[in-house]
Amino acid sequence: MPDQLRPDFLGCYGASFAGTPNIDRLASQGKLFERAVSPSPICIPARASLLTGHNAFSTGVLTNHFWLRPDHDDCGMPTLASLLNEAGYHTEAIGKMHFIPWDRNEGFSHRYIAEDKRHIYIQDDYAEYLAEHGFRKCAGPEEPGYETNLMASFSQIPLEHQIDVWIGNQATKFLKDFSGDPPFFLFVAFAGPHDPYNPPQEVVNSMEYLDVPAAIPATAESEVFRPSFISSHKNGSAQVDFTVFPEAAKAKIRRHYVCLIRIIDEQVGKILQVLNQQNNSRETVILFTSDHGDFLGDFDMVGKELFHQPSIRIPLIASGASLKCSRSKALVSLTDLFSTIMQIAGIKSVLQDSVPLPLTVEDVMTRTGILGATGSGVMWLTLRWKLAYYKNGSATLHDIMNDPQEQHNRFSDPVCAEIRDELDRQMMAKILQSVTEGHLDKSYPYMTMSPEHPGHYPNWKRPYPADRWS
Repeated sequence: MPDQLRPDFLGCYGASFAGTPNIDRLASQGKLFERAVSPSPICIPARASLLTGHNAFSTGVLTNHFWLRPDHDDCGMPTLASLLNEAGYHTEAIGKMHFIPWDRNEGFSHRYIAEDKRHIYIQDDYAEYLAEHGFRKCAGPEEPGYETNLMASFSQIPLEHQIDVWIGNQATKFLKDFSGDPPFFLFVAFAGPHDPYNPPQEVVNSMEYLDVPAAIPATAESEVFRPSFISSHKNGSAQVDFTVFPEAAKAKIRRHYVCLIRIIDEQVGKILQVLNQQNNSRETVILFTSDHGDFLGDFDMVGKELFHQPSIRIPLIASGASLKCSRSKALVSLTDLFSTIMQIAGIKSVLQDSVPLPLTVEDVMTRTGILGATGSGVMWLTLRWKLAYYKNGSATLHDIMNDPQEQHNRFSDPVCAEIRDELDRQMMAKILQSVTEGHLDKSYPYMTMSPEHPGHYPNWKRPYPADRWS
């Protein structure tokens, strides 16, 4: 799982300029989902939903300033790692997990930690590795070109010591060293291509003139978000002023982004090579995805959080075992990986906003809609329509099938009034269901029709939290 990787910068999703042969090979040996989305396109909310199978209304994690409550397992919201451990799996997590605190295991048997490129003060395993080789993590503004190129900078750490190379090396080492018993679940989470867009100069040199697609134009609706975007990047951890965002800067950001993806693609190739060289009876399933996308200059922004297509669309590929090469147009969510992994492992799971991916069958349109939520707003997405409300008062309705670049907001179009109202009803029903599921730890055995219930007598203590999982 790379961080902030959008699918249209991969060869298997139609990007002829990408140069991602290993990820493309993964897709050629399995099933590629064309309409996969991250319903909460922010790093920490997306990961909380992936870990638990619950959407952000249920987890309560709507921004990067929140995380799951420490007793979430007892409250009936276990992580996939906890459930896999209980089923006899060794669970290994390598790279950026974004758990809070950063060294929390969240059910994993073991972790090798390399956190966010912006979190330069975290003393994780990668920081120790750099120190041993005479390097340290650097903030974006310390890197050449950072301010001038609007975060398209040059890392001063040599390629062989880059964070994603280190993560790839740890993954291949685990695969080579693991004894083979018990079965394992390996979660490899790359830190790139998240900003800063900072490949080393040696990688950029070969792609200085790479022709990348132009950014999607801004709209009247997207311009509403520009002031808060500029403020958050100028005054937050980015420390960059995007008041002026020229096309040349967008192109440079996109070329650097491609460079970072190619570094990751090489690591994917190394992992696949080790797996192919192992002569054992394992049936290995490989899942490739991302936590969310990146605007990369589309709508005059970078980053994510809003519900535009560049922000919510993610790659999703399932490969290995007996999977055949195919492409799916089913509407699927990042949260669906939870129940998919549970199904593969033979573990029963209930009460999540998670549906197993149709891996071995033709397209099954299990989902009719996906509920999205961040601290900025809510979204209801169907195969054709996307309705979004934001806390700043903005409201959008886009026909993403016929207007994939979202240039025409149909929210106030009288022709679409019935469609908007129906989507609104569907979204509200899902919100109410999700909020209820997020608070089931507060439930108790119903009393009124149960004469033997101890709650009819004085001094009864309500059990808390309710063990809703069992």
